[in-house]
Amino acid sequence: MRSAAAVLLLPLPLLLAACGGPVEVDVPDLSGADRAACEAFADDLPDTLAEQQRVEVEPSDAPAAAYGDPAIVVRCGVPKPDGFSLAASCETANGVGFFIPDEQTRDQDADLTITAAGYRPRVEVVVPARYRPSGGAAAMSVLAPLVQKHLTLVEACD
Repeated sequence: MRSAAAVLLLPLPLLLAACGGPVEVDVPDLSGADRAACEAFADDLPDTLAEQQRVEVEPSDAPAAAYGDPAIVVRCGVPKPDGFSLAASCETANGVGFFIPDEQTRDQDADLTITAAGYRPRVEVVVPARYRPSGGAAAMSVLAPLVQKHLTLVEACD
């Protein structure tokens, strides 16, 4: 009986170890100039975002960062988001316009995908619903100066 209990408990540490690994991020194909801009942007990202500590990402050289659990994920070099056009409304934080799909804005239980869509290369922040309502605004206000510093404005998003 004792050995059966030990066998049942054995998988638990393995399961816990699997949950604490790096956050996997997709790495976009980038031109040399976009890669350089994204790497400079990623190198300047803070140790905390929306009161969450930075955690490791995989691959470790991705132009990205992750914060907390569930992770807020910041990626540079993403494609134009669905639904974005010059007519789209944007939220402005510290002079940078961020596009958030209307359906996510209305649904407070939805994860947010926030994109500095008017910049090249583009930056995307995925904020899990758990961090709403303030997590998205906090992320935008912290990231805005870095977007302005490292990326190029090509289309105003107001």
